Amino acid sequence: MIGIEDSAGALAELADNERQWRDYYRQVAAVVAGNRLTAAARLDAIVTTELPPLKLEGAHFTTAITDLPPEQFGPLGTQQIRFEASTNKGMKAGPIDRIASGGELARFLLALKVALEGDAAGRTLIFDEVDSGVGGAVAAAVGERLARLGKTTQTLVVTHSPQVAAKGDHHMRIAKTATDSGVISATEPLSDEARTEEIARMLAGEQITAEARAAALALLER
Repeated sequence: MIGIEDSAGALAELADNERQWRDYYRQVAAVVAGNRLTAAARLDAIVTTELPPLKLEGAHFTTAITDLPPEQFGPLGTQQIRFEASTNKGMKAGPIDRIASGGELARFLLALKVALEGDAAGRTLIFDEVDSGVGGAVAAAVGERLARLGKTTQTLVVTHSPQVAAKGDHHMRIAKTATDSGVISATEPLSDEARTEEIARMLAGEQITAEARAAALALLER
């Protein structure tokens, strides 16, 4: 009987301890929830200012925060966070990965990267084909934003777009070479003349024409 009574006391103590930690969890989660609302409003405002220069004038971005049922509470808190967007005025917002096309999603990603980077110093940002699915004036707009970002943050951009490549301060060509041991990828810094030729090739393909060279020079001069 003594052993049973001792076990009952231990179980009561454990239950009380569990209630205390549950209450503490809810207190901390409430603080996190409040901070999330503040951070989400700030992020939405910054991303919104980034959209027009990226040719997304009619787009809208929002951070959707919803409360989870108690059985889904976890180490990240009591809420679910989801980025939502609409790409045209009057369009109903939805999950950004379902609403946006490939090119639009790339530009939303660029806006998010810029917004989240803030004033962090000593950082390097790497964009791998962030201009995917866009061309013409939109690609030029993406290149302009990347160039402005590069003024304050070291920015590396992998691109197939001549409009974007022309905005860089330096240009390196990535080439693959087949060897007996396999394919080797290497980068080659380009001189000003070689850079013009490479951008002309990006515009015209393998057969570089005088018109392509003139267009490449015009892009570089801008």
